Amino acid sequence: MSELVTTVADYAQAEAVITAGADRLYLGEDEFGLRLPHSFQRAELNEIVELAHQNNVKVTVAVNAIFHNDRIAMVGEYLRFLAQIKVDEVSIGDPGAINILQREQLGLPYIYDAADLVTSSRQINFWGKHGATAAVLAHEVPYQEMVPLSKNVAIPVEITVYGAIVIHQSGRPLLQNYSNFVQEHLAQTDRQRGLFIATPHHEETHYSIYEDRNGTHIFANNDLDLLTDLPKLWALGLRRWKLDGLFADVTTFSQIVAVFAQARDLLLAGTATPEALAELDRQVHELQPAARGLDNGFFDLDPDEVK
Repeated sequence: MSELVTTVADYAQAEAVITAGADRLYLGEDEFGLRLPHSFQRAELNEIVELAHQNNVKVTVAVNAIFHNDRIAMVGEYLRFLAQIKVDEVSIGDPGAINILQREQLGLPYIYDAADLVTSSRQINFWGKHGATAAVLAHEVPYQEMVPLSKNVAIPVEITVYGAIVIHQSGRPLLQNYSNFVQEHLAQTDRQRGLFIATPHHEETHYSIYEDRNGTHIFANNDLDLLTDLPKLWALGLRRWKLDGLFADVTTFSQIVAVFAQARDLLLAGTATPEALAELDRQVHELQPAARGLDNGFFDLDPDEVK
């Protein structure tokens, strides 16, 4: 079994990625979810759930924010709404939110998503014993550590195979604080502004940064692209793959989804040759926004190099 999970920026993109071959849509609202291409109001969310189900596609809604007392009080009511519109799954990382989900007894499955904390089979299996039906593996786990992990997990594991990779989040408005410190007003600090920071003496670095309801988010210099590494994941049985279109072009992201769907189909058919995958990867590079590079992140690193 394999599954392509893709983010969604609007209704039109939802239609496009479904046509492209997505098996599951991932979306939500900034009040409850992290780093979303669009913050969906409830009426919008309901429309996309209906669209997905009409096309036999599932929906996961992000409820993976870190909740303080003022916000966690709203989680129960939001989960009840999601159950009412028949969302297939929620993505949660805050144990307090998981406790609320289980206390409400809504019959709503959850995938455990605690970002860079999810690094071992023991942790994944722990949450499996506490109701999780799947878990999101941290981006920092290299292939060499995926091999033993894949042999010991008791629930499915989701791997990000394309898109922006967050390397730091702070609940503080760091950009606004910096603006106040240097006494230079920043009128816009959201993702659309396109702000980035660079390492001193390394002009080629380009760490995208923005602020939203959940604080400040900083991203890796390049976006992730594991297309040519998919056979390795396939062989390990790690076949739930997420494509994150946070910084992708809204109109061409569905084409990237289609390319990964072709790679999946080749693997299903047993015809995924290195040459065929290299050609598909070339298409991904052509569709990638010019200002954003691509690499395979931590995948090939020696585990001892990951600090």
